[in-house]
Amino acid sequence: MEKDVASLSIDNRGFTYGDALFETLKVSHQKVLFWEDHYFRLMGSMRILRMEIPMYFTLEFLEAEVLKLIDAKQQTQQTVRVKILVSRKQGGLYAPITNDVNYVITSQVLQNDFYTLNDSDYRVDLYKDHYIAPGLLSTLKTNNKVLNVIGSIYAKENQLDNCLILNTNKSVVEALNANVFVVKGTVIKTAPLSDGCLKGVMRKQIMDIIKLMPEFSLEEASISPFELQKADEVFLTNVIFGILPITQYRKKIFTKEVSKNLLAKLNLKVRLS
Repeated sequence: MEKDVASLSIDNRGFTYGDALFETLKVSHQKVLFWEDHYFRLMGSMRILRMEIPMYFTLEFLEAEVLKLIDAKQQTQQTVRVKILVSRKQGGLYAPITNDVNYVITSQVLQNDFYTLNDSDYRVDLYKDHYIAPGLLSTLKTNNKVLNVIGSIYAKENQLDNCLILNTNKSVVEALNANVFVVKGTVIKTAPLSDGCLKGVMRKQIMDIIKLMPEFSLEEASISPFELQKADEVFLTNVIFGILPITQYRKKIFTKEVSKNLLAKLNLKVRLS
């Protein structure tokens, strides 16, 4: 169904209470990248939110639904961004009357088939107006993204390309739309899930790649804002753009060498999978 004729009930719980989850996928020429990781994250998130998982919500069923949409929109020979949104069925106030779910799948064409390195300047700063709470709920892709929305407005107002989000312990957790990795010497560090960062699918791919690189050691540990000033490199990851190197944080300028190396290995992993 086309967007301009689709409808959503005003009582939809994703709309009224943010009682919904979503997965953002990259599908290239009918190949859903990292599909198993996306599927199991979605199932795990539904369990955490006490949603009833339908018996037919299998790995094969949801993948077929995604490909059916792409075929219907004549996007089979393109690379597209797909969003699967699962919401609890309407009814009740804060307390729902059912844990059964509805789902919606949408798609949008992307320009690049493979992951490419961004050669442009990419400037970030800290977003300190609001903080996220460490804990399990912060790791989920729910519809409760107000902080990310107003943080994105702040970034635009201040001519920034992105912002880094802090948790209530004042540790750097993630960017507005991505996980963050910090490189210092031979150590590559990323925030642990216990700090409240998103359980990113691309985060997992990059961590798996780094673990196979003997020249680097991977640390999941809290990141202090002061570490950004001392870092050699800082890069962001999400499933749409892959790896995006930050070039500048305040007056600090970063290199891109580790990002280039990891990006080549990521594209190889995609081709071989």
